[in-house]
Amino acid sequence: MRFSPLGSAIIYFILGSLFIYIGIKSADDTVFNFITLALAFFATIDFVVAIRLVSLHFKIKKAKKK
Repeated sequence: MRFSPLGSAIIYFILGSLFIYIGIKSADDTVFNFITLALAFFATIDFVVAIRLVSLHFKIKKAKKK
């Protein structure tokens, strides 16, 4: 079973939001600890992948119209 790029982008966006939420909850006194920075890094990667998958979805949609 294959997921569409848009469906995968939604999953990555939800994961990125979850990592941000957990990162905010794990920041006690300062945000400059390893766990918080690692979660922010993984969230950034998820958001970038989601944006790239959305752009791929629109490129495929545009190519199908031609």
